[in-house]
Amino acid sequence: MFREARQIVLDACHELADIGFLPGTGGNVAFRASSDVIAITPSACDYYTMDVDDICLVELATSKQVFGQRRPSVELGIHSRLLTYRQDFHASIHTHQPVASAITLLQRSLPIDDADDRAQLGSVAPLIGYAPSGTGFLARAFGKGLRREASAYLLKNHGIVCGGASMPQAIANVGRLERAAKRYLLARLTPGLSSQIRDLVVRSLSS
Repeated sequence: MFREARQIVLDACHELADIGFLPGTGGNVAFRASSDVIAITPSACDYYTMDVDDICLVELATSKQVFGQRRPSVELGIHSRLLTYRQDFHASIHTHQPVASAITLLQRSLPIDDADDRAQLGSVAPLIGYAPSGTGFLARAFGKGLRREASAYLLKNHGIVCGGASMPQAIANVGRLERAAKRYLLARLTPGLSSQIRDLVVRSLSS
């Protein structure tokens, strides 16, 4: 049942885990399998040990699980809201990637300074107010913060969410957001530091 969509989710998990954006069991990925069903990662499952049959299928409107023995990701509500709000999106990714997640601790939205990135992400990645992970509180806060012009969001003290018209585009948007976060921190951390510390920060954020 929708095996191709489930394979797309699995392949995306491996790609994101390989670059360190989905460590262990953290983060989750969803893909629109049809107009009313999404494929989504299971809860608390290592990305390198899961297989295509571990990927769950869930009705978009009701959150009813229609395929899979494992429980769907606890962040199902976030993905459902994004894919319902943005009918042009087929993919939704939530990660705890290092630099963009660090930006969420600053309690501010992230301006996107690069013109090419703005064309894909929007002019700003909005900050969604804090709520505990995996709760209806977080899903509702995320739903209220959705903007038509934004493809990337910061979850306060938590991580990020990116969407895209395809899975490759969503993965690319995750990378764009990380680079935008690095540029933002570099511009604000390096002035006033000693040259030795500044060079260390630059090397760390540029790697």
